[in-house]
Parts: sequence; structure tokens; C-alpha cells
Amino acid sequence: MRLNSRTLFQGRIIRLSVDDVQLPNGARCELEIVHHPGGAAIVALNDRDEVCLLRQYRHAIGGWVWELPAGKLEPNEAPEFTARRELQEEAGVSAHHWESLGQFIPSPGILTERVHLFLARDLRAVAATPESGEVLEVHWLPLQQALARVDAGEISDGKTVVALLKLARRPQLP
Repeated sequence: MRLNSRTLFQGRIIRLSVDDVQLPNGARCELEIVHHPGGAAIVALNDRDEVCLLRQYRHAIGGWVWELPAGKLEPNEAPEFTARRELQEEAGVSAHHWESLGQFIPSPGILTERVHLFLARDLRAVAATPESGEVLEVHWLPLQQALARVDAGEISDGKTVVALLKLARRPQLP
């Protein structure tokens, strides 16, 4: 239970607070919490069983990362709407069929972010409109090749690994 909270930083996307909390065991402590609005990530699967992967430059880690199209939830925006918007903006694709693959919690010890995972099928091309701060390449890889890249460690982005493995472990692939 949170007893008190003070904000140390408020940015465009995140807020950092120090919370005085009482834990379920009765212990009281201060926790640093990064508040994030959450996001949505999309496994876009075409009729050739190819998945859309972005090779995106990420300054925070100092390099390029393979990841699914994804983005931050805007205020009062439903996760599926975020997913639809981000798939179009980043990959230049829209989808007729959408299915939830659940959620991914990246770092529950310090971060409030939840990433909603979706499967998008019945795809059609639309104009891509990436944001000016996004440096990315769109690639389509056979699903089995993407899974092999996960196993080889070439794909290490958490939301991407979780979403691809959730799809692969379903009783029957789409």
C-alpha cells in the first residue's frame, strides 16, 4: 500500500517517483518507481507466414535492435487502437483481423509499463508515417526464421521475444 509519493521528475513520457510503501508482509520501505503509460506491440503475420520486424536504432542501448512494430499508449487510448496506429505508422500495413496475445510486463520491480501484445492478420499495404525521431527499416521474415533468431539471441527485445514465443506456442498457428 502506498503511504506517500513524491515526484522527482516529470518528462514527456515518464514520471519518476519515490513512494513510501507498506508491503503485504508489513515492512515499510521507499521504492523508486518509473511511471509509464504502457504500450502495444504487434505480430503482423502475412499470408506467406512472414512476420514484420523492424530493425530500429535505439539510442538508449547505443545501437540497432530487431523488434516488432510497437508504440506508447496515448491518453485515453485503447491498446488495440494504439496497435492499429503503430502498425500503420511504422510498418505501412493495416490489418483486418486482430487478436490479443496477452500482456508483457517488462520490469515490474521499478516500472509500471504494461505492453499489450497483438496478432494482426489479413494485411494490406498503406502509407507508412514514422515519427521524425524513428530510424527504422521494415523487414518481413518467415516466422520460423524469426523464431530461430530468437533462439540464437539475434532478437533480444523483450516484447518481441515474448510475443513471437506466445504465437509459436499456441495450439495451432494461424
